[in-house]
Amino acid sequence: MRNFQVLDASRLDTDSDSLELYYSKAEASQPRLALRREGIYVTISASYGPLEIALRPRYEDLVRTLSHLTAVEGLHTTRQVGTVQAYLGMGLTPENSLLLRPTIVADATGHFTLNIEISSQVRQTVYDWLKVPAAHL
Repeated sequence: MRNFQVLDASRLDTDSDSLELYYSKAEASQPRLALRREGIYVTISASYGPLEIALRPRYEDLVRTLSHLTAVEGLHTTRQVGTVQAYLGMGLTPENSLLLRPTIVADATGHFTLNIEISSQVRQTVYDWLKVPAAHL
C-alpha cells in the first residue's frame, strides 16, 4: 500500500524563480518539493528530512504530460516523465489532487520513491507557475 504525504501550501521565491511546496502543519523535516526553471529543464528536489531525490525533466515534456492528465479511479499514477532510471510518475485523483512519485531505480531488484499528493489548490499554483495550457485544466 502506498502512503502519500499531502502538500497543501506553497511559497514562491521571485528572486530565484522557484516554487516550494510543503505541508502547512509539518515540522521542518517533513516532505518538501522545490521546483526551479533552468533553461529547457525544470529542476525538482523532493526531500524528506535528509533524504532527497533530485530530478531534471525537460520543461516541455513535463508541461505536456501535466496538460494531458485525467483522473483515473484506482490508479495512482498514469504517466511519467524522465528515463528508465530516474522519473517522475504523475496522476490525478478524482478530487483533482496531483499525485507525484519521484523515483530513482537501482535495477530490476528495487527503487527509491517518495509518494507525494499535492492538494487541488496548490496543484493550480503549480500549473500556473509552469504555465500549463488552460485548455487542459
